[in-house]
Amino acid sequence: MTGTNDALVSEKSVIEQVPKELLIGGRWQLAAGGASYEVEDPSVAEPLCTVPDAGPDDAQAALRAAADAQPGWAAVPPRERGELLRRCYEEIMRRQDELALLMTLEMGKPVAESKGEIAYAAEFFRWFSEEAVRIDGGWQTAPDGNGRIWTMRQPVGPTLLITPWNFPMAMGTRKIGPAVAAGCTMIVKPAHQTPLSMLALGAIMQQAGLPDGVLNILTTTHPGQVCEPLLRSGSIRKVSFTGSTAVGRKLLEQSADQVLRTSMELGGNAPFIVCEDADLDKAVVGAVLAKMRNIGEACTAANRMYVHSSLARPFTERLAEKLSAMKIGRGTEPGVQVGPLIDAAGRKKVTSLVEEALAAGARTVIGGEPLNDRPGYFYPPTVLAEVPADCRILREEIFGPVAPIVTFDADDEAIRLANDTEFGLVSYVFTESLRRGVRYAESLETGMLGLNKGIVSTPAAPFGGVKHSGLGREGGRVGIDEFLETKYVAVDI
Repeated sequence: MTGTNDALVSEKSVIEQVPKELLIGGRWQLAAGGASYEVEDPSVAEPLCTVPDAGPDDAQAALRAAADAQPGWAAVPPRERGELLRRCYEEIMRRQDELALLMTLEMGKPVAESKGEIAYAAEFFRWFSEEAVRIDGGWQTAPDGNGRIWTMRQPVGPTLLITPWNFPMAMGTRKIGPAVAAGCTMIVKPAHQTPLSMLALGAIMQQAGLPDGVLNILTTTHPGQVCEPLLRSGSIRKVSFTGSTAVGRKLLEQSADQVLRTSMELGGNAPFIVCEDADLDKAVVGAVLAKMRNIGEACTAANRMYVHSSLARPFTERLAEKLSAMKIGRGTEPGVQVGPLIDAAGRKKVTSLVEEALAAGARTVIGGEPLNDRPGYFYPPTVLAEVPADCRILREEIFGPVAPIVTFDADDEAIRLANDTEFGLVSYVFTESLRRGVRYAESLETGMLGLNKGIVSTPAAPFGGVKHSGLGREGGRVGIDEFLETKYVAVDI
């Protein structure tokens, strides 16, 4: 690894502090069969450490622990659950620097961006610590006056939470926060590429006083063997998944057998629309944020840029200038703004999408080829102009720092192009006209819209999509609803 000796010591220390075992029933332990796998640093393509590779036996042990802990955890007063989340929030923020470094080492994003994610992740715990005491019910007179209608809200029960590699802490707290607040026990299966952030979070929650068995963590390279038996067990009552649409479909099929509650935050193909009356400076800044957050490895990343033909040239030039000035390197190095992609497969996909677009007639403005002059999985910020409408790069998630630009001449055309996808997670529109903004907001088939904003994510808002981008919402006031059942009692008085 590159860097100063002090930096190396710091990196080594951060890795050593993380429990590298499964968390089952309050105990840290190795996999039942003793299997393990290496966690890789994508910036140098070298292993950081090894963690247990859980199998079906470990999953069953975690299931028993979660099921056994459920009645007692559901009975814990909401205020106590909220205070526990608050303590976790404060500890995460106290350890923000070391947790950010840990995230950078296993995922690749620059440390400054990792620090932003740690704060974002912690905020979900603060938000749901406040929601725990606001779980409500109802009492009303029946319409005929002969009885009362009593409604109460109770935890859905043991849950399976499956998190992705691109936001390894925040996607965990976005699910764990409402589960804890609602009184649900959990089995968490982090992405195999980035398990360390979740293991560190598990240790923090233990130290904050979380009872044994409430949170169980399984690291594995065999997600199907681990998760499918849990979904079909009858003991898990809800699954929450963030990841690809293809995997989401499979999980929905497996969940149908036991009629499980499901939350699915799936793929995206976000259009970024620059209208003819847009403030060009704002639009370029917004495009950089929407495209380059997390190196473009985000379901909310701007995937297709539709720019009014009157602004296409200056927008393309300014965007290319901004992106070409971004420093590429290992995320721990000072001033780095663009780290590596997550692995060789991720870089291969980005490379193939760009090559196909160029072969179809697109023009390279900047970038366009993988960086093979260094270790790790680096791909430079890339801007493509004159991209043909039928290119695969406009239909699939790029998950990389590539901005394909297409021009349009009328709002109807932009709306048609933006909606021409099976996905509908988030869209971005830049316009100085309130009337035009409202029209786009009402016409775009999307779960979220950034109107003159390049980032939409906040714990206080409901996050989720329509069409093949998923089911349910995470965050906001409705985020806890996904973990609660409503019970109605007919009262004869």
